[in-house]
Amino acid sequence: MKVKALLIAGAIVLVTGCTQETQNSLSRSIQNWTGTNGVLDVYAGNKLVKRFIKIDKLSTAYGTTDSVTRPYRYGYGYDDKNFNLKKDADEKKTYFEFSDYSTSYIFYENN
Repeated sequence: MKVKALLIAGAIVLVTGCTQETQNSLSRSIQNWTGTNGVLDVYAGNKLVKRFIKIDKLSTAYGTTDSVTRPYRYGYGYDDKNFNLKKDADEKKTYFEFSDYSTSYIFYENN
């Protein structure tokens, strides 16, 4: 019992000693491992023009030789053509990319 309590206390000290960025990275790693049911809504002005569903994660692009982040994100999801938040028979899983600078979007989990 004492060993378990000591391990828990040690983990708390390690996590609280991490920077916020490191804590966020750990959280994303756990979330990516456990999976999510993400939805990406893309807007043109006030109008919803594209929706991808059942996304497990969005990733930030990195350069292959310089490891510098690129201004776009990408992922895989189902193209929800009728915006009903359900995967229909004609809706296929697809790769997508969008710019962090010019794309109006909302990414959220669909519980």
